[in-house]
Amino acid sequence: MKKELLGSGLIRMLSGLLLMGLLLFLPAGTWHYPGAWRLLGLLFIPMPVIGIVLSIVAPELLRKRLNAKEQESEQKQVIVLSALIFIVGFVLAGLDFRFGWTQLPLAVVIAGMILFLLAYGLYIEVMRENAYLSRTVEIQEGQKVIDTGLYGIVRHPMYMAVTILFLSMPLVLGSAIAIVPFLGVPAVLVKRIRNEEAVLVKGLPGYEAYQKKVTYRMIPFLW
Repeated sequence: MKKELLGSGLIRMLSGLLLMGLLLFLPAGTWHYPGAWRLLGLLFIPMPVIGIVLSIVAPELLRKRLNAKEQESEQKQVIVLSALIFIVGFVLAGLDFRFGWTQLPLAVVIAGMILFLLAYGLYIEVMRENAYLSRTVEIQEGQKVIDTGLYGIVRHPMYMAVTILFLSMPLVLGSAIAIVPFLGVPAVLVKRIRNEEAVLVKGLPGYEAYQKKVTYRMIPFLW
């Protein structure tokens, strides 16, 4: 099972790497695109290590993370909207590099890299805390409410990490114009969270009480 999981994870990773590479390098018209290499390195170099560790200590969690088949129709809409944001954002960044429309200062790029790594760390911590973490909106057998650690601060720390991760991407790429489409990511996640919470309230015992205990959904002191 571990070999199958690792094989499936490797295929997903290579497919994602190829797709992102095409979306960035083709519009840029060159392989000499430092921002693209920075982003690909930050995103994909840690992935094999994380995948191997999960296959050893939490193979079931890895299986859930590789499952992307949504049952909720509203979540399928979220996936389509997210895909459009990434396509437009990456293509714009590549074109921006090619034609020199905008150029972010080095300090902003470095800040973006730091934010990206911070978000990556938060994402890993969420996976450590929540064994029920799935890519799809569903109620799992034996699932319990997690209310400790980051889940004691916001109800959806994974989406908090994802928001920081994705909003830092155009900064890492060094493109100011690419920030515009990526600003749609929080709105898409809000749509996903509202639907997800409706499912959890209906099917997960104790979730309604958890909502009263932890009032912020994704951003502390804001929402």
